[in-house]
Amino acid sequence: MNFGFVSYYALMIFVVLDVATVTWGPMNRELGFGFTLLNDSYAAGCASLAIGALLLIPFALKFGRRPVYIFSTAVQCGLCVWLAEMKSVFDLMIPSIMVSFVGALAEVLVQMTVADVYFVHQRGRVNTIYYWIVAVGTSLPPVAGGYITLSQGWRWVWWWVAILLGTGLVGLVFLYEETMFLRHIDGVQVIDSSGVGPPVDKERQDLQVKRDGDRIEEAQPTRRGGNSIEEANPTLSSMRIDQSIPKKTYWNKLRLWAVSPTPFIHVVRHVYEPLVVLFTFPAILFMAVVYGITTTCATVTVTTLSSVMTLPPYNFGAQEIGLMGIPPFIGVSLSSLMCGPLMDWLALFLARRNGGVFKPEMRLWVPLVFTPFVPAGLFMFGIGLDNGTHWLLPAFGLALMGFGMVPASSAALTYLTDSYTEIIANALVGVTFMRNVISMVFVFIHKPWIERAGLTWFFVTFGLIVTVVLLTNLVFIRFGESMRVRLAHRYLHYANHTLQ
Repeated sequence: MNFGFVSYYALMIFVVLDVATVTWGPMNRELGFGFTLLNDSYAAGCASLAIGALLLIPFALKFGRRPVYIFSTAVQCGLCVWLAEMKSVFDLMIPSIMVSFVGALAEVLVQMTVADVYFVHQRGRVNTIYYWIVAVGTSLPPVAGGYITLSQGWRWVWWWVAILLGTGLVGLVFLYEETMFLRHIDGVQVIDSSGVGPPVDKERQDLQVKRDGDRIEEAQPTRRGGNSIEEANPTLSSMRIDQSIPKKTYWNKLRLWAVSPTPFIHVVRHVYEPLVVLFTFPAILFMAVVYGITTTCATVTVTTLSSVMTLPPYNFGAQEIGLMGIPPFIGVSLSSLMCGPLMDWLALFLARRNGGVFKPEMRLWVPLVFTPFVPAGLFMFGIGLDNGTHWLLPAFGLALMGFGMVPASSAALTYLTDSYTEIIANALVGVTFMRNVISMVFVFIHKPWIERAGLTWFFVTFGLIVTVVLLTNLVFIRFGESMRVRLAHRYLHYANHTLQ
């Protein structure tokens, strides 16, 4: 249920971020906003996405995931009402920036929840589901938005989004439980996924370990002949659950916040530490670039659609522009069905062949197989639009691109979660920052670049850049483990920082 609400939250955040493009044509006619201004509002939102997580994630580390999910959803709902009542450039730019600023939480919070709840062998599948949800949020809303614009007007696009966000807000308030917690292994307190934990009383810790050991010894069943199961097989251990410990009540589970014992002034260091982590660990920087470039594929194509296909020879209206979101959705869905289970199966298969030892780099083989589909789709899309071919060719290109993007993005997120579990919050804030910086740069420059070089050469060059980035997975398959070994002391430094 928790992951269901998290997925709905992520879906609605990406609906808010991506449904706007389908309203550009009617908005241009009613309010006189030019396509350059509208494109700049989208790019400004990408810039706001880059810094939103840096400033807001410390609140999730201090007060828990639940209050931040609820706060974010409530703010997004109010901003959508503002956009529905838009009358000026101010009403366009400020809500667009604020929607993205608060929406930046989605990408990091969801991965923090995945790290809180799921085991290593489940994360490939779960992250693929998450990326599929993101794809639904980026590709299908323009379809619905196009029909809403046609039947009810472009303002009702935002009213419906506000209604759906309000519905999710009610569900989060009454059903979503907090997932932030401090793990205890053999009585020893271990940091949570934020990488922050309070100081531990060593004397009490040793006493707790002794008590736990005594309980386990008392609870161990014996085999015939007096030998315990543990003696027969030292890999097994028995645990006795203390049934006298009361379960939390419904209202305790739904407390608005769960405060971490770490002083908030110490948690604030996570405003700048993600950038330090980003440029300290090559794997985090590279996966940020991979995730950023695949996301840019979607943002560049959707903004190109909204500005090019409304002109001759296509003359598409809001409805037709929205329907162009179906091909990438089909490609992403087919790829998600394949790559999630395949990634987890391959990780287990290679771990068995490696003597039972799992290495995060084992996941990176899958995206290499899918890599050629991304540039092929970009070439079909750009060259097809430039030559005014039938809309089926660019549509098929979008489907191919979506088919190839999922394994690369899902593997990048899962690789980080597996490699840097205890600093995953800092790592993902850095990834979100880099991803949105890349998106912002390309959204700002792609229009003048196209005007100067043409659609064909822009998409050919962009496709080659994407190919080089995705093929760099080979470098980490070969050298990723040795890089992690060399930087293990830095990882432990950030993971075990108690910030006294």
